[in-house]
Amino acid sequence: MRLKTKIHLLTTLLMLVILVATNSGIYILYEKFAYNTEYKQLQTRADELSSALSQLNEQTNLQQVLRAYMPTDGAVYIYDGQHLKTKVQASLEMPDVPHITFTMPAIWMDRTVVQIKLIQPMEEVANTLGLLKVILVVVTIVATIPIFLASLALSRLILLPLERLNETMLKSATTGKYEKIEIPDKGGDELTNINRTFNLMMEKLEQHYQKQQQFVSNASHELKTPITVIKSYAKLLLRRGFDNKEVAQESLQAIVNESSRMHEMVLQLLELAKNNEHLDIHFVKLELTPFLNKVATQMQQAYHRAFVVDAEVPNYIYSDEKMLKQLLFILLDNARKYSEKEVHIHATETVDHVLITIQDFGVGIPTEHVSHLFERFYRVAEDRNRKTGGSGLGLAIAHELAGQLGITIDVESTLGEGSNFTLRVPKEGQL
Repeated sequence: MRLKTKIHLLTTLLMLVILVATNSGIYILYEKFAYNTEYKQLQTRADELSSALSQLNEQTNLQQVLRAYMPTDGAVYIYDGQHLKTKVQASLEMPDVPHITFTMPAIWMDRTVVQIKLIQPMEEVANTLGLLKVILVVVTIVATIPIFLASLALSRLILLPLERLNETMLKSATTGKYEKIEIPDKGGDELTNINRTFNLMMEKLEQHYQKQQQFVSNASHELKTPITVIKSYAKLLLRRGFDNKEVAQESLQAIVNESSRMHEMVLQLLELAKNNEHLDIHFVKLELTPFLNKVATQMQQAYHRAFVVDAEVPNYIYSDEKMLKQLLFILLDNARKYSEKEVHIHATETVDHVLITIQDFGVGIPTEHVSHLFERFYRVAEDRNRKTGGSGLGLAIAHELAGQLGITIDVESTLGEGSNFTLRVPKEGQL
């Protein structure tokens, strides 16, 4: 059974049950109220008759008194023990109709105790109840029509957005495109919010797909160049390398260089993939100045360049030592590639963060390129990375590492003067 049919049947049945229960309650309450009212009136009449009988004498017209207190179209019976003493009733015999009876003791004219019995026909009440029953049944039948139509409208109202969502998903699966649902910009109910969430999800999927396509394209392009160079020099080596030592030396050196470049690129791609996975991060308390001095010393020994540390405050930071060291190595290596002068490492603090700034005095970065620095394979200029041997992946890896550590990276750069990469490291309690 379709969901639309289920909703339609359930809502219709529920409303009918509520309507029938309500009408039945109205009927029962009215019936009880009508009979109670008539019974109280009969009881009052009986009390008045009992009081009147106690004041009668032999000369009083008994039948006239009894008729005065007789219920409309009813009867009054007086019993002496088990025997009927006297009675008065309507002149016309009434058909068998519902009635109520009230019996009570009274003092007779001779001061003996008798039982008086009053009978009140309920024909009018029964007719009224019958009419009420017909009215309630008709109301129930008539109300079924709008209830039926309302349940149809309700099921359509609920399921229409879901049907559109299903059609859009089927269309996306068929066409391979990231289709979206047309919805109002503002307002809406929970179903509209679901559609908005779906559109947002499709936008994210489309963005990730485009980034993946761009990544694959860039990776293919980056790997294509060294492979082409290796292939060309390998052919040259086959043609002339065995006869010309200089050609062989040049070819082998080029092959080694491009192989190393490919090896570094593959390692960086693997590093990016690893950083996207869940890593076990161990935050420890690090003495900042010794830590930065150690990193600077290792860079100086590797590249024979000056790395100057200026870190007096704070005394400690809290981070993962291995990952933070890798992050600093990437940024310091990037700084030394584009600067012939020394590289400075500054450390300061704010209320919530420790700021570690890596400053170089190189060529700088144009403002329009700063926002794209951490994209994979992004190059400020094609010739810059060719000269330095970069692959355009280092800063992307740094950005991934920073995200894992809860660190943000701010970049400031001036053409011809250099660049500042500032790590905003959360203090203890901010991690």
